[in-house]
Amino acid sequence: MTTAALARFPVRVMVVPAWDHVAIQADETTTVAQLKREALRAALKTAADEQHHVVKFRGAPVLDESITLRALGAGPNAPFIVLPARRQPVR
Repeated sequence: MTTAALARFPVRVMVVPAWDHVAIQADETTTVAQLKREALRAALKTAADEQHHVVKFRGAPVLDESITLRALGAGPNAPFIVLPARRQPVR
């Protein structure tokens, strides 16, 4: 019996602290936490403070980061935003 490999597809992630868009290869079983970690590593070269960031999808924060992209309804080229959990002061 063979199992089909999950198809990987790109999703777009805007990482606000770096003001950078990154393309992350994901599949339907990728969790939001995994997506956030990969996006922070790609844009900031570290994910050390990932617990201090939130992910937004379709304008709303994703409160349960263990949810998969399939459960969110995210497909190829879905847009996500990773931003600091606390508002940053304007100078």
